Amino acid sequence: MINYLNELKKGENVLTKVGEKHDDMLMDISVFNMSKGEEKKLSSETQETAVLLLTGKIELSWEGRNSVLERGCMFDENPVCLHVPKGVAVDIKVLEDSEVLVQKTENNGTFDSKLYSKEDTKSEIFGDGVWDGTARRVVRTVFDYNNAPYSNMVLGEVINYPGKWSSYPPHHHPQPEVYFYKFNKPQGFGLCLVGEEAYKIKNNSFLTIDGGQVHPQTTAPGYAMFYCWMIRHFDGNPWTERIDEEDHKWLLEKDVKIWPEK
Repeated sequence: MINYLNELKKGENVLTKVGEKHDDMLMDISVFNMSKGEEKKLSSETQETAVLLLTGKIELSWEGRNSVLERGCMFDENPVCLHVPKGVAVDIKVLEDSEVLVQKTENNGTFDSKLYSKEDTKSEIFGDGVWDGTARRVVRTVFDYNNAPYSNMVLGEVINYPGKWSSYPPHHHPQPEVYFYKFNKPQGFGLCLVGEEAYKIKNNSFLTIDGGQVHPQTTAPGYAMFYCWMIRHFDGNPWTERIDEEDHKWLLEKDVKIWPEK
């Protein structure tokens, strides 16, 4: 289901919250629109927390450490993110007007806090050299089961080139997922399919994807699209791979030909 925030209000913009809003996503996700000079404390005795800087400049303090994070353009720059276990408080001091995404979920385990720099993020080009480049995009993975098996979450970003597709070929997985969207121009738009339903994507919208639903995306020519993607692992069944739809697996064949064949 698509949800429209339109302009972000000052302070906390709740996307999902366990027990209250989109409970089936199993995560608490908010975007904070913060002004220079503001301060915010994040703390949970039961949830792990990821603090992702979308844009701006902030100072984070945790466990006696502190770091200044800065990000100009999310389309051009890799993410910076702090990931902490339950019981670790994080203080945010806003040095310049900023947008910060916070993702939380229950996790009874413990792990060492990790600050992911721009260099730590795995950034890959998907869809390069196939299908006439119609699904070429940038996929950034901050953490997943491969580099953070102790976490109950996955966090990453996708950059859709104008007029291109992503989350393609159509695939699904049993774990729930949330997308949060930005465009390089506020009037930008795109389209997504969730199961058999189609929705218009707008700036600051977000999508909740139930387990088992396909969810391919596209953006209109002229408009680049960013989305943060967040998955909640199931206990004993973490997300590790996409399950491609049988009808479209032919697209993955080596040297596949598409119309008009050359």
